Amino acid sequence: MPLPPNDAAIAYFSMEVGLADDLPTYSGGLGVLAGDTVRSAADGGVPMVAVSLAHRRGYFRQRLDAAGRQTEVPVTWDPAASLAEAPARVRLNLAGHEVQIRAWRYDVRGIGGHVVPVYLLDTDLPENRSEDRTITDHLYGGDARYRLRQEAVLGIGGVRLLRALGHSELRRFHMNEGHAALLVVELGYEEMRRRGLDKITDEVAQAVKPLCVFTTHTPVPAGHDQFPLRLLRDEITGYGDAFHLRAAEFCLNNVCNMTYLALDNSVYVNGVAKRHSEISRQMYAQYKIDSITNGVHAATWTAPPIQALFDREIPGWRSDNASLRYALRIPRHEIWVAHQAAKAALVRTVAERSGLRLESGAFTIGFARRATAYKRADLLFDDLDRLLALHDGAGPLQIVYAGKAHPRDDGGKAMIERVFARIAAVRGRIAAVYLEDYDMALARQMVAGVDLWLNTPQPPLEASGTSGMKAALNGVPQLSVLDGWWLEGCVEGVTGWAIGSDVGANNPPGDERTADARSLYAKLESVILPMYYRDPDRYMDVMRNAITLNGAFFNTERMVDQYVRKAYFGAP
Repeated sequence: MPLPPNDAAIAYFSMEVGLADDLPTYSGGLGVLAGDTVRSAADGGVPMVAVSLAHRRGYFRQRLDAAGRQTEVPVTWDPAASLAEAPARVRLNLAGHEVQIRAWRYDVRGIGGHVVPVYLLDTDLPENRSEDRTITDHLYGGDARYRLRQEAVLGIGGVRLLRALGHSELRRFHMNEGHAALLVVELGYEEMRRRGLDKITDEVAQAVKPLCVFTTHTPVPAGHDQFPLRLLRDEITGYGDAFHLRAAEFCLNNVCNMTYLALDNSVYVNGVAKRHSEISRQMYAQYKIDSITNGVHAATWTAPPIQALFDREIPGWRSDNASLRYALRIPRHEIWVAHQAAKAALVRTVAERSGLRLESGAFTIGFARRATAYKRADLLFDDLDRLLALHDGAGPLQIVYAGKAHPRDDGGKAMIERVFARIAAVRGRIAAVYLEDYDMALARQMVAGVDLWLNTPQPPLEASGTSGMKAALNGVPQLSVLDGWWLEGCVEGVTGWAIGSDVGANNPPGDERTADARSLYAKLESVILPMYYRDPDRYMDVMRNAITLNGAFFNTERMVDQYVRKAYFGAP
């Protein structure tokens, strides 16, 4: 019996999505952004439905030994323990046999009661072969064949699941990165059959394009999946010869690039910050690429003491994030008291998890993000003598680090080990710690509890970054390289501070490590630490400005509104 139609108009596809602390369905920034997007869509009453994978064995729990060597422990969870199974199942033909797919529904309820359902696809069914039951187990795990099978389940299986649930009138299919690009193939097959054809024609492709929206998230090559055409033909076997000619034309050198598949077949494409869109237009010059700068979900990332302050001083801020501009009226002292409460919570957490007892009155720097080489987590330790000198002369300061490396990112793992070695080198002089198993819960405490958020990527490789936005919502200023969103959010000495200068979009990537380290030390020694210790009212002004100017704008309420106007209902 067919299910009744759903009134959703937008289908949002993401390989990962950060829904809740106890659901290991995300690895980092992309998934957290997806979760924040869905939360703001629910808050704003956007008629959306979202699709991701169940990831029964999660990303991983991080374990770090005394030298910072990372090992990974699987996170096993049972969707049936907390979620309801969707009332439909679908099939997907992989490598010549059928794979059954079910879905678990997680409802994201907005502030006004509107619900955005999120369907987590799952192949762990007794009807499937043993190897097929594990397709949706590991987030970003396995080899190219495993990844392709996951992307087929997400893109092709996701469209079929939505149709089976009654979503027959969807207006847009939003691909949050290229992992879901195979949905284009399924939509083309649907259209081909609707027209009574047996081959995908140019007319079919043109009919699909108005349905698709694509957000590209990174200029880093590893973020753009590519698969040999032979592997696609071996694995995706349910379409016969329908795509034979199109695939041969599209796959350059017999390699299918998922980013190009999405670019070629989307009516609207955007990067995730103004500079990132410039870089993307250079990378993909034949495509029109707009810009919608990322944001964060304000109510999710604001610490309880800050929330209480906003509830008292800016009623309605949860449903009107732009009203955070009225934080300019909040007395400095009240912001400081709320911040100190958030800092005390972080101090307790650090003590519980590491045994290190931070000083509540000491200037605290936070750095937490995915551990990978271009993020340059060790830049703060580039010159230990200089760091120790400014600590003794302008400080004191203390440092809290966190972040996971991808299991196959040897450079990221080596970065963690270097940071551990530098922490050991300053032990007894500077209180510093690297907290293991970074997740959303720890992130919420760190972005609110430190006094300064540090960000040191090698430009122009930071597409956006959102951790500094979360800090800003809590009145924590950022010191960062001018890349990603910080090119838009940095007003020097007003909302935070810049490391170095803008290298521009047209210059090739180059690691100006020595110059950036010198700039970082100079800002700390000559500007930031003296202001914090000797002119605290001015520092509180910067804290307040971070909320007023950046918190009020760099949020997913504004971001989703832009998607609604420019991509979902404004595009042709």
